[in-house]
Amino acid sequence: MNTPTKLTFLRIVLTILMIIVLIFPFYLVGFNFPQIVVSGIYVKLEYVIAGIIFLIASFTDFLDGYLARKNNQVTDLGKMLDAIADKALVNSALIILAYKGFIPVAIPVIIIFRDTIVDAIKMEASRKGKVVAAIKSGKIKTASMMVGLVLTFFYNLPFELWNIRVADFLIYFATIMSIVSMIEYFSLNKKLILEPKEN
Repeated sequence: MNTPTKLTFLRIVLTILMIIVLIFPFYLVGFNFPQIVVSGIYVKLEYVIAGIIFLIASFTDFLDGYLARKNNQVTDLGKMLDAIADKALVNSALIILAYKGFIPVAIPVIIIFRDTIVDAIKMEASRKGKVVAAIKSGKIKTASMMVGLVLTFFYNLPFELWNIRVADFLIYFATIMSIVSMIEYFSLNKKLILEPKEN
């Protein structure tokens, strides 16, 4: 197993750790995360810890791709695990934050629906021997969502001190871009999807 694939596995492990920090009932074992106050804003420490884990996991996403391309270590296993790790990290964070009331429930629903459609397009293209390249709107969506989620975990600080809702803006923007990129993926690959497979 090469280094990029090991980093992808690390991202999966970090995702599981983030989920445990956010949803495990620690009070049942006699432990409660402390709450701190930052300039009048009450911050629960479990979200800060989860945000740090999310940030590290997001960095491994960049790093494994960079190393795989640089060292010519791109493998089918690595690509499959990378896709799984990415979806697990972001979608888990979205679902939990929606459940906890940080973001609207509609956002993870839209994102997961979009990902399902795009993955279906990519699978159909692969079945026909074609590769669907990443598009700019998808990359913008991913970058905006990553930064927005990190800021949400950190209670939108420091922007919250000036009542500037940067975290909300980025997550809403990423959600809109997810719809745009889904439409763009379909439009760019419509003929490929609808045409019968060559024998």
